Amino acid sequence: MSVMGFNVTEEDVFGTAYCCAMYLRTVCKLQGKVYLLGSNAMKQELEAVGIQQTGVGPDPVTGTHADWANVPLDPEVKAVVVGFDEHFSYMKLNRAMQYLNQGCLFVGTNRDSRLPLEGGKAVPGTGCLLQAVEAAAQRQAQTVGKPNQFMFECVASQFGVEKGRCLMVGDRLDTDILLGSNCGLKTLLTLTGVSTVAEAQEHLKSSCPERQGMVPDYYVESIADLLPALRG
Repeated sequence: MSVMGFNVTEEDVFGTAYCCAMYLRTVCKLQGKVYLLGSNAMKQELEAVGIQQTGVGPDPVTGTHADWANVPLDPEVKAVVVGFDEHFSYMKLNRAMQYLNQGCLFVGTNRDSRLPLEGGKAVPGTGCLLQAVEAAAQRQAQTVGKPNQFMFECVASQFGVEKGRCLMVGDRLDTDILLGSNCGLKTLLTLTGVSTVAEAQEHLKSSCPERQGMVPDYYVESIADLLPALRG
C-alpha cells in the first residue's frame, strides 16, 4: 500500500472476503467445505481460518442437460459462498444451484450490482452474480457485507472501535450509508462514486424506515475535502 501513499499494513485493511470467512467460522460455525464462486484471494481468506473450498477457477460446460442436472457434487460441501468471480459461468451457476437444493448454507459477500470505474464507466458487480444464483436456487442468500451490521461488529470487536467516534464514509447510499445508519454511526456521502444528493433527497421524502436509513448526515464533493480536517 505504500506505493499508493498509504502507510498501512495488511492488518489495517478489512474487506468482505475476510468478513465472510469470519462469519462462516464464528456465526455459522461451519463444519465442512465451501463451494466458492469467488477469487483466489477469497480462497486464501477462507483457508486462513481453516475452511476448505472447491470451485475457484473456470468450470467449462460439458455433456447435456441430463448431465448438468446430475453434476458430481462434493459431499463435504456444506455452504455455497458467492463473491466476485471473473470465471462465473452457466456450469458454476448450475453447480451452486444443485448444492443449494441439497440444503447447503447460502452466503453472499455483498450486493453491489456495479463496480464504477474512471470516466463514468462500470462493470457488473457481485450483486449481479448473487441475484443469478438466488433466482436459480429460489432462495435468498445471507449477505455479510454492507449494509449488514456484522461487518461493523467484526471490525469493532477486532480493533475496539467506539461508535460515538466513528464516521461512516462511502459513495453508495444502499450499502455504505445504510450500514452506518444500521449501526448508529454518523454518515458522510462522497459524490465521486455511485450515489447522488438527488437520490438522497428522494429517500428523505419517503416514510420507509430503510429509505430513511439511506439519508446521510453529511456529504462532500470528494473524499479529498476531508484532508484538512484530518491533518488538523
